[in-house]
Amino acid sequence: MRAPQDVIVFLGRFEHTLDAKGRLAIPARFRADLGDGLVVTRGIDPCLAVYPMAVWAELAERITRLSFADADARQFRRIVFSEAMDVSLDAQGRIVVSQDLRDYAGITRDAVIVGLHTSFEIWSPERWTSVHERAEHGAVDVAARLADLL
Repeated sequence: MRAPQDVIVFLGRFEHTLDAKGRLAIPARFRADLGDGLVVTRGIDPCLAVYPMAVWAELAERITRLSFADADARQFRRIVFSEAMDVSLDAQGRIVVSQDLRDYAGITRDAVIVGLHTSFEIWSPERWTSVHERAEHGAVDVAARLADLL
């Protein structure tokens, strides 16, 4: 299996529409790295987080290593794993997004898919606009604060 950090790169922002069955087309440039399947779960923000299976396995292992004695770790584990669903692309490059996940993210018909390097997010257009505007407003302050992490 390929090492995810060597191959998987999701970049850009795309707008797509869900069909009546809750199917969402994944951008063509993302599909090559999703042949082994993917996991869709609740994001920390009110969006959906999508991980290729190899990236999910690594993240799931890190979450599993959190202390079971820590109440916050247990709650985080519940949120992440109980809402997760493993899906595969259909022949047209679409995934089915459950109604529960669509409700959580506020996605009704249209969606914005945002690349985050080794994963991507699915947002309602309204929520994405709000998050994006806030990010642009505070970009200089955030960059200054996070510069020490680089």
